[in-house]
Amino acid sequence: MDMVLHSALYPPSLSCSSSTTGTRWPNSRVGVSLSWRSLSLVPCALKAYYDSELENKKHLLLTSVQDTQRGLLTTPDQRSCIEEALVSLEGCNIGSHPINLSNLDGTWRLQYTSASDVLILLQAAATLPFFQVGQIFQKFECRDQSNGGVIRNVVRWSIPNLLEEQEGATLLVSAKFNVVSVRNIYLQFQEITIQDINISEELQALIAPAILPRSFISLQILQFLRTFKAQIPVRDPGRQSVGGLYYLSYLDDNMLLGRAVGGGGVFVFTRAQSLY
Repeated sequence: MDMVLHSALYPPSLSCSSSTTGTRWPNSRVGVSLSWRSLSLVPCALKAYYDSELENKKHLLLTSVQDTQRGLLTTPDQRSCIEEALVSLEGCNIGSHPINLSNLDGTWRLQYTSASDVLILLQAAATLPFFQVGQIFQKFECRDQSNGGVIRNVVRWSIPNLLEEQEGATLLVSAKFNVVSVRNIYLQFQEITIQDINISEELQALIAPAILPRSFISLQILQFLRTFKAQIPVRDPGRQSVGGLYYLSYLDDNMLLGRAVGGGGVFVFTRAQSLY
């Protein structure tokens, strides 16, 4: 760091005295002008150093979680290293700046979590031969909002041989959220949806064999499965919906860190392409 500042303040070509000849600038105004020019380089040098350190911390965190199967397989030492990397990166985002909803808007892919409700799904997929869990996302819809928006937890899942691999169906948990403090949002869950059913080729062949003419009934069955959508409300009319506090501990253009307040676990996300 000292070398960065020294080179920005006193680059060799702009030094006011020569280390070899001991001569000075003949015109003091030139020395003053170049000194100001040197000082103007300081913010650029500091920003370059900060950006480099930030990228190193993000890389360290992603490296720490990459072999954990999104948090399912971790040792105590790994969890300690991950928490240390999390806290180090979160320290770069501490301040009084409010949540940037424009940055938050979009789709985020889960890289790691310690949340028990997610780990249960991952554990089930690891132990049950008839259940698979694919990618998990959080999708925020808040670009044109000033104090909140909608969050959708998206889980791709499948049943081997019946549905397509990894992305046979989608579980969607939707919630409204409001910004309640500098880094906290409050979630109010609305409904659970099962949609986007993609049946496997084997099941399609069983319902409507390719060697036989497809009947009206078989076509209706295929169409029903492809357009099936089940919605389950998680709130009762006249009663406050189930909710929770979510602390967004770090946010930039391509990484999001969150903590479910009350011991609900930590989350590491990276920016992903839009789902819809």
